[in-house]
Amino acid sequence: GNVGVWPGTAITGFPPGVVTNGTFHASDAVAQTAQADALSAFNALASMAPTTVLTGTDLGGLTLTPGVYFFASSAFLTGTLRLDAQGNPNALFVFQMGSTLISASNSSVLTINAADDCNVYWQVGSSATLGTDSAFQGNILANASITMNTRASLIGGRALALNGAVTLDSNIIEAGCLDIPAPGG
Repeated sequence: GNVGVWPGTAITGFPPGVVTNGTFHASDAVAQTAQADALSAFNALASMAPTTVLTGTDLGGLTLTPGVYFFASSAFLTGTLRLDAQGNPNALFVFQMGSTLISASNSSVLTINAADDCNVYWQVGSSATLGTDSAFQGNILANASITMNTRASLIGGRALALNGAVTLDSNIIEAGCLDIPAPGG
C-alpha cells in the first residue's frame, strides 16, 4: 500500500488518487532502501536461467506451469493467461522481457491450483503497459516505466519502476505480499 519515489520528490495525483493502508515516501530513507532492493530483485530475476523461450508467443490462451519464461524483446498478452502451480503454493513464475510487456484491454492473468500471486514476477527490460480493464497479477519490475491504463488492476503484487514513472488512471493495486522473497530462495 505504500507509494514512494527515489531519487526525487515528485508524487502527483494524490488526491484525487487514494492510498489505503499505506504511506507516502518521497526521497526518504525508506524510499532509498526500496529503490536499492528493487534494483537487486530486478538483477536477480534477469540473471535466472530461462526454462522456456517464448519469444514471439502471445501469452493469451496459455496455461503455464512454474518456470522462468524468456522473451528476447516484447511480451504480449491478449486474452487470459493461467499460471498453474500444480498444488505447490511455493511455485515460482518468472517472466523475463528484453524490452516491453504489453497487455491488451480486458486481458487477464489468473493464478490457479494453489499458485500465489506473490510468487509471480515480471522483469521488464524497459516499460510495461497494462491495457484498459486488464486484470493482472504478480510483481512488475520495469527498468523504465509502468503505465496502467483506465481500470487496469494489479492484484497480489507491486508496480516498481526503476528509472521512470508509474502512471495510474483509476486503478486498483492490491499488494498482498508482505515481503518480496528472494527469487529462487
